[in-house]
Amino acid sequence: MKDLLVRNIPEDVLVGLKARAVANKRSLQQELLIILEEAAGLNLVKAVELADCIREKLKTQGRKYGDSTDLVRRDRER
Repeated sequence: MKDLLVRNIPEDVLVGLKARAVANKRSLQQELLIILEEAAGLNLVKAVELADCIREKLKTQGRKYGDSTDLVRRDRER
């Protein structure tokens, strides 16, 4: 894994990032890594991979799942 150095961060930005990290019960470094992963679209890639894995697991169980579009529509119309 590579290191990244960011210089001249405005004080108010740093304070906001630290507050966000505390609110999420993470270190500043963990919080920054998550922000960078989101910006790079890596969390979306991981989410899609997880969804694919779950979908495959459900298929191997022999269960059939229908399209929930009609159910959602009816629920919204109530």
